[in-house]
Amino acid sequence: MEKKNTETGKKDKSNGLMIKIATFIVDRRNLFFLLFAIGIIFSLISSKWVKVENSLAAYLPDTTETRIGLDLMEDQFTTYGTAKVMVTNINKETADEIADRLEEDPDISMLTYDDSSDHFNNFSALYDITFVYLEDDDRALEALEKVKQDLDGYDIYVSTSMGDAAAEQINKEMQVVSIIVAIIVLSVLIFTSQTYAEVPVLILTFGASAILSAGTNFLMGTISFVSDSVTIVLQLALSVDYAVIFCNRYKEEHQLLDIREADIVALSKSIPEISSSCMTTVGGLLAMMLMQYGIGSDMAVCLIKAIFFSLMSVFLLMPGLLMIFGPLMDKTKHKNFVPKISFVGKMDYRTRHIMPVLFLAVVAAAFFLQNKCPYVYGYSLLETPVKNDTQIADERIRESFGENNFVALLVPAGSYDTEKKMLKDLESRTEVDHCVGLSNTEAMDGYMLTDKLTAREFSELLDLDYEEAQLLYTAYAVNDENYAKLVNGLSSYSIPLIDIIMFLYDEVEEGYVSLDDDMYDTLKDAHDQMKIAQDQLQGEDYSRMLVYLNLPQEGDETFAFLDEMHKVAGSYYPDGNVIIVGEPTSQYDLNKTFDRDNIVVSVGSILIVLAVLLFTFMSAGMPVLLIAVIQGAIWINFAFPTIQKTNIFFMSELIVSSIQMGANIDYAIVISGRFNELRDKMPKKEAIIETLNFAFPTIVTSGSMMALAGVFIGQLSSDGAISGIGQCLGRGTIISIFLVMFVLPQILLIGEKVIEKTSFKVSVPIKLDRGRGLMQVDGFVRGQVNGMVVGEMHAVVRGEVNALVSLGKMTPLSSDMEAELPEELKMINYDPEDVSGEKTEDRKGGTDNV
Repeated sequence: MEKKNTETGKKDKSNGLMIKIATFIVDRRNLFFLLFAIGIIFSLISSKWVKVENSLAAYLPDTTETRIGLDLMEDQFTTYGTAKVMVTNINKETADEIADRLEEDPDISMLTYDDSSDHFNNFSALYDITFVYLEDDDRALEALEKVKQDLDGYDIYVSTSMGDAAAEQINKEMQVVSIIVAIIVLSVLIFTSQTYAEVPVLILTFGASAILSAGTNFLMGTISFVSDSVTIVLQLALSVDYAVIFCNRYKEEHQLLDIREADIVALSKSIPEISSSCMTTVGGLLAMMLMQYGIGSDMAVCLIKAIFFSLMSVFLLMPGLLMIFGPLMDKTKHKNFVPKISFVGKMDYRTRHIMPVLFLAVVAAAFFLQNKCPYVYGYSLLETPVKNDTQIADERIRESFGENNFVALLVPAGSYDTEKKMLKDLESRTEVDHCVGLSNTEAMDGYMLTDKLTAREFSELLDLDYEEAQLLYTAYAVNDENYAKLVNGLSSYSIPLIDIIMFLYDEVEEGYVSLDDDMYDTLKDAHDQMKIAQDQLQGEDYSRMLVYLNLPQEGDETFAFLDEMHKVAGSYYPDGNVIIVGEPTSQYDLNKTFDRDNIVVSVGSILIVLAVLLFTFMSAGMPVLLIAVIQGAIWINFAFPTIQKTNIFFMSELIVSSIQMGANIDYAIVISGRFNELRDKMPKKEAIIETLNFAFPTIVTSGSMMALAGVFIGQLSSDGAISGIGQCLGRGTIISIFLVMFVLPQILLIGEKVIEKTSFKVSVPIKLDRGRGLMQVDGFVRGQVNGMVVGEMHAVVRGEVNALVSLGKMTPLSSDMEAELPEELKMINYDPEDVSGEKTEDRKGGTDNV
């Protein structure tokens, strides 16, 4: 008994503080209603300010080749709006007519279409369109919409990187998922509730936290489309436990106390309990912030912020809602729909020596299989349950004309001849289909853009007077400060075609050279086409070339050839920086970061959760057993893709493993914590049966929500990353629930001695306060009081009470409540005839024990 007093005595001051905090929150509920109302109104407005990043490559580390290349291209080059338009079910004559119509469109600067099978095949025509507007210019989208309208009546498929069509589609899909999940949540809450009126309390609490979380995303500047899409659903799945724990605690306290007092006491007990529970979830999310790949930090911050607002809603808003709905909750009680699962506990006890062995065997096999999990780093090898319009268009174009897999090769500018030699070298390799650069792009009459022409050749090309051409070349040499050519003569002086055309056009525009109308029109057409090519392929410091590959977007062969391209280009530019940018490079960079991130996230989440559990259970053995079960669930989860031979997006493993370790382990904590309480009070069999009956409602509430939320995200999203996260989360949660219900109890039963021997609970002697006469007592009290008591009291008394109770009530407890009493009261045998207050081995009673 003294040991029990020692262990509980340390909580006295903290409990007293919690009571004061809880009383303030409950009694000042109107203030918090006002603050939440203001915050919700602001969040509804500010949610429109959130900027969403739709590119996964944007979250690559700044040191990766892709990020360096993307930043360089944005600084050095101009990217015009482009689109691939495929018209199906037409003959060649109709295809040519459509091409003529498109060429007349003033918004189209370049149309690529010819008689080859690359542009007409199987009664389908493919038009590569380049608009006169930049890629991020809204007029480019308007021009594309105009093309669609002009082709109205034909079967067309459009593929373009312009606009946010994919993001808009994802938002629509997630709205559907949110509605379905909301219906599921409502159904689960009704099923697991004990009163119908508690459901609106839970819904209002979560709704407030969700709105506040979404409305503060603008503080992050920009969030990823993944975070924007799944945060609200994952927030519900991760944090609904908090409101359920508080509500259940309130109903428990309300059996003895009135609404206000039950609210206060329940909140005072729930704050530390819920705060401790959320630590493992936050710990798992913190591990995601250790990833090099920035989307991990992005999602972690969004989810941690969401959990914070969930806690604030439970602690500050929900107590007031319980005060409002409390009377209605009393009137709407119904029978418990959640069944007892005593049969599971009995089965677990009978199989306590079998299941752990089977678990070890399965986990060992799962560990081997998950190491061979077919991870992919792009969308080209992924299959999603549903497809959006963009995916359907890309698929149809790919079926008819094959896949265009290309990369942009950036090399130091300055030498057209070197570029030409390098492109020729690359085109000679079987892995390369063809290359596009200034040096191998035809301009006029068979001349390439960078071919050098003498004054005579140039005059013949444009039908320009030779003397005028000589004067033009002279002006170019002076402008270029190439005076040696003037001295040695202009007859052998040659200038790249693109450079002399650009120079001549500028001279005409500035009025130094006059041309007739026909000549000017020819020059202007040539200039406009060359300017578009120059803007896209020639920068101030770098030249850009497109290399089309005969390889898939990702894979060992593709990644090996990217390294080979570096060697080839490096041999032509030994002193320069060669950069390759494109989907293959992005996926190669992700492949490089994944190995490191996977280890860091796995080890980080285990260590953080382990630290939390060590202080929760004050035992080294218990955390290891719990983590072993959840880590086993993670390995089994990611063994499934290997067994099913289904590709999985790499990000799914990084994010879901963190969430599984941080959130699903709560289920194991509920069971192990309850078993720890009961194992010394009753036989082990009854303890494990009672534990599972106690834990099942909590696990089925939270677990079913997370599992179903994951399943619906996985089945209804057309985005490979989002769908993969949903599928893995849903499957992983189901596996975790199964293991904590059918494997963990057996492990706890046979590992009981390990838990006891590795316990490091320390009992610190405490000083009992004693006094006689007139005294004021403040704080949580446990002990004996003999005398007149005046004040507010929340206690269980074994003894005799003669007092006036106001603003509350005194309720006799039945013998059925005996098991729930503190150990000190169980050890006291009260004799109403004995009022001596003495406590001996045979006679304990006579005084009020508080």
